[in-house]
Amino acid sequence: MADVQTTYKNTEEKMDGALKHLDDALAIIRAGKANVRILDPVRVDYYGQMTQLSGVASITTPDARTISIQPWEKKMLPAIEKAILASEVGITPENNGEIIRLSIPPLTEDRRKQLVKQVKAETENAKVAVRNARRDAIEGLKKEVKNNGLAEDAEKDAEEKIQKMHDKYIKMVDDAFAAKEKEIMTV
Repeated sequence: MADVQTTYKNTEEKMDGALKHLDDALAIIRAGKANVRILDPVRVDYYGQMTQLSGVASITTPDARTISIQPWEKKMLPAIEKAILASEVGITPENNGEIIRLSIPPLTEDRRKQLVKQVKAETENAKVAVRNARRDAIEGLKKEVKNNGLAEDAEKDAEEKIQKMHDKYIKMVDDAFAAKEKEIMTV
C-alpha cells in the first residue's frame, strides 16, 4: 500500500509541475496590457554575470500600458536597454537617462488570434504532460500487480483515484487557457 501512496504523490507532483510550467509559459505571453512578468526571460550582463532584470532594477507598471524600469545603478541603463532589445519581448525601450519605459502597444486582431494559438499550444503541452503522468502511474500499478506486489482490486481503486486526479488537473489547465484567452481577447 505504501507503493500506491508513493505513486499518488509522484503523479501529483508531475501534474503540479506541468501546471506550474504552463503558468510560467502563459505569464510571458503579452496580452496587450503591462505585465512585469513578460520581462522574466530578460538577462542583463551585470559585472560579467548574466542576471535576471529584476535583480538589477526595480520594475513597476505605473499604468495599464507602461512598464517602468529603474536600475539601481545608473550605469546599468545601456546594458538593460541592450538586453531588452536583444530579447524576444518585441518592445523598443525608451531611455530618458533616469529610467527606461516600455510602452505596450495595443494588439491588432490578427496578433490576438496568433497569441491565442500560442496559448492553445502551451495548454496542449501541459495536457500531454498530465496525461503522461497518468499513463506512467497506471503502468507502474500494472507492473506491481504482475509482480504480485498489489491486489487487482487495489490497483483498480488506485487507477480510479489517479483518473480523478487527472481530470482535476485537466480542468485546471482548461481554466488557465480560458482565463488567458479572455485576457488576450479583451480590448
